[in-house]
Amino acid sequence: MEEFTLFFGLGLRHILDLRGSDHILFVIALTALFTISDWKKVLILVTAFTIGHSITLALATLRVIRFNSDLIEFLIPVTIFLTAFFNLFRQKGAGRPMKAQVNYYFAMFFGLIHGLGFSNYLRSLLGKDETIVTQLLAFNIGLEIGQIVIVILFLLAAILVVDIGGVAKRDWRMVISSGVAAIAITMMYETKFW
Repeated sequence: MEEFTLFFGLGLRHILDLRGSDHILFVIALTALFTISDWKKVLILVTAFTIGHSITLALATLRVIRFNSDLIEFLIPVTIFLTAFFNLFRQKGAGRPMKAQVNYYFAMFFGLIHGLGFSNYLRSLLGKDETIVTQLLAFNIGLEIGQIVIVILFLLAAILVVDIGGVAKRDWRMVISSGVAAIAITMMYETKFW
């Protein structure tokens, strides 16, 4: 149980670490279209992302798949940019079930890329340890809880700005998505691998 708690805490801290803001920005970009009344859709969306990154995190940590880390470090901000960019062009009613389903697939696909990024960190923690099932599970649960914390904080901020402050939902989405896209462009420049 002690090992589970350790790796759960590492996963939680990894996702909430402001020095590793790429994952926080991605979760914010995923959530920018929604308000608190959409909490079920947001939870499914974030869980789709978790399923994606859990798959590649496990495969890469177990060394079943190998990848170019520099390429992945570049692709992570690309996923952030694309998510934020497409938010800018979403029409009213974009949260309808049919349209939202496409987001789930994109979130899962982009999660595959993020999982490869997470695997570098987890592999460095594990060292030569071959029995990683408990650590992997605990780390993933920590990541998921961390993402839910980010979602809750973001949706609370949306309540303050949109519901209480009277800012139009569209304006909130545009400002958040534009800001995230701009930061992602900077991150892409900083992580270019060519």
